[in-house]
Amino acid sequence: MVNSEYERRIAARFTTFDQDGNGHIDRSDFSGAAKALLAEFGVAARSDKGQALYGGAEALWQGLAGIADRDGDQRITREEFVTAAVKRLRDEPDRFAEIARPFLHAALDVADTDGDGTATVADTARALTAFGVPGDVARPVAAALDTDGDGKVGETEIVPAFARYFTVPE
Repeated sequence: MVNSEYERRIAARFTTFDQDGNGHIDRSDFSGAAKALLAEFGVAARSDKGQALYGGAEALWQGLAGIADRDGDQRITREEFVTAAVKRLRDEPDRFAEIARPFLHAALDVADTDGDGTATVADTARALTAFGVPGDVARPVAAALDTDGDGKVGETEIVPAFARYFTVPE
């Protein structure tokens, strides 16, 4: 059961992964997120970028399931997610960042419309919206990810931010 402020904040993060809102996280949530991002940017699933994104989504699912799916049913409940964050991720956010890196790298590649290795803040907001973040939230979040103020978001900015978001310190 969720009883500390930290656990309550982490439980709220659960919905970010539960893309279809069915009350648990499973492989389809990750493939669905990849599909939505590809559709938003008009990238074919069979393209190199599409295949890299689906591969990254699978790697993120496998990594998260390995940490959180305690009963091995290929579904992560809210309780399993919170327990994993509290017991396994809070003190090791870099571990979570490395699990997420292939997906985040591929997602940035899809959102990188000019091929310079970064996504504009506007395209980052589009990506976040494709992942289900409301537009009025996605825009300021995307702007905050641009930590060096160059109007672009790169892997060195997004990977640690992703890990911090899902391993919120108390």
